[in-house]
This record gives sequence, structure tokens and C-alpha cells, in this order.
Amino acid sequence: MNRLLGHTLGTPDLPLLDALELFADAGLDGAEVIWLDDYASAIPESDDGTAAGAAKAAADRLGISIGGLTPYVSDINSLDEEVRRREMDRLRAAIRTASDLECGRIRVYGGTLMGGETPDIVAARWERLVASLVELGPYALTHGVVLCVENHFATMTESAEETVRLMQEVDSPGVGILYDQANLAFTHREEYEEAVAIQAPWIRHVHVKDLEFIDPDRRLTPAAVSHIDKATRIHMSRMIGDGILDWTSIIRAVEATGYDGAYSLEYEYRWNPEDLPEPQDGFPESNRRFRSYFEEATGHRTDAPSATA
Repeated sequence: MNRLLGHTLGTPDLPLLDALELFADAGLDGAEVIWLDDYASAIPESDDGTAAGAAKAAADRLGISIGGLTPYVSDINSLDEEVRRREMDRLRAAIRTASDLECGRIRVYGGTLMGGETPDIVAARWERLVASLVELGPYALTHGVVLCVENHFATMTESAEETVRLMQEVDSPGVGILYDQANLAFTHREEYEEAVAIQAPWIRHVHVKDLEFIDPDRRLTPAAVSHIDKATRIHMSRMIGDGILDWTSIIRAVEATGYDGAYSLEYEYRWNPEDLPEPQDGFPESNRRFRSYFEEATGHRTDAPSATA
């Protein structure tokens, strides 16, 4: 089957090497690893290669792969050129780390867009975003990496339609889409049928998670790109199968496009631990459920990897 990854967003209290071991024990095929200073389950931005090397060696020993790297770089559309260039340099460093890990995929935010800005400012931010990705795409390709722009709130790619427009204007094989139906759902954007259909030529990575609305009539008003403030959130995180998304149908739609990349369990325990079982329980069960949905969707059995020593 396509690789099933555990995301270290779901293991905030575990050192990275322990998280990799949890994923292997849970029957997952690999990991999507956060790239961030001062987070236990991450490769630090300031790493001199030591942490990345140790993670790669541990993954190899466990018989799993590192299939994605997740930086928190959001201002590549800044109108302050010094800030934009600094953010570009951070992404170049992330690309080099991903290359060392042989992971091939980096999650990228579609810039920052908080709302309330005038049309001329939004247009200028869009121009900077396109220019940044046009520049970064070839650099990523030379390192064997694809930048995957996520469907994500508080960015310029909140909707699938906006994300497709970005792909068309950037027009680079080094830049693709990270499809996240849960993010589209709680921002009241496209349903999965439309989201998959219009994004299909560019989907290079898929995030898997679920949710329930606290109040489906409210609209999200985020104050940050990375996460939603507890006081203003409109949904609760759920393990797949316990929320509103039909993952069997979503998988069927994605697989029908010929997608052959990874699915990553973006278990949001870092942000909403009160909503979810502990990672030691949640990842094995999420693995079991996803493989069941995949088999139902495709007719193909999805055996977990054999146990590692």
C-alpha cells in the first residue's frame, strides 16, 4: 500500500527517537517529523546534522522511513523583503535536512493571511508567495524534495481552489499540494469530491485526521497560522472514524487519481490532548482503522510491516 506515517504532532511529550519507536511498534510504515527548535519530537532548526543523522539511523534500524518534514515557516509572502528572505533561507535549510533524511516531502504553508487586509495588500502578498515558490521549487528539486503546500487556515491556500490557482501560477515540479480534507471541512471549504478532483494533478502528500464541530454555524477566526486558540476554536479533534469525515470515501477518491504517495496521521495531540486518546493508544488504533478503510476503499489488503527487533 501507500506508506502510512505517524506525525510527531501527536507525540509532543516523547523524544524523537522514542516517537519513531512508537510508530514502528504501532505498525506504521514511517514518520512525518516536525522541524522546530524546543519541541521534543522534532529535529531542531538549529541542528548541526547530529539529530537528523540519529533519526535517520533509528528509522533504518526500526525498518521504517521518514516520509516528510514539517517546518513552521509562514512568512514567505511577507511584504517586508528582509523577513521574506529570512523565511526563504529557513526553508532552504529545511530542504537540506529533508534531503539528508531522504524523506522527499516538506509541508509548506501558503504564506500568511489573517483577513481584514485590503485587496491591494492581498494581491501583493500573493505576488510574493508565487515568487518565493517559483524560486524555491528548483532548489528543492535539486535536493530530491517536493514542497507540499497545505490546504490550511490563515494562509493563502485555505481552499482547494486557491491552492490550485497557486500551483498553476508557480508551475514547478518541485511544488505540489498537501491535501488536508479536515482543514477544508472546518473552514467550510470544498467537500472531498471537489477537493480531490480539482487538486488531483498536484497532490503529493495527504494528511489524515478527523473532527467534530462544536458549533457548525460559527466561522473560524484564527489568530495564528500554526494552531487555533482554545477560546475561539469551532471544532474538536477526533481519531479517524470518530468524527464527521468519511475516510473510506476520501481514500477511494484519492486512490482513483493514481496517487502513490504517503498518508500521514496528523494526530493533533500537541494542540488538543483533551480530545484524543494518549498517543500510545491512539496511533495503533488509528493505524488499524486506516488500513481497514483503505482495504474497504480499494479492495487491497494493507498488511502492517513486520515487527522490528
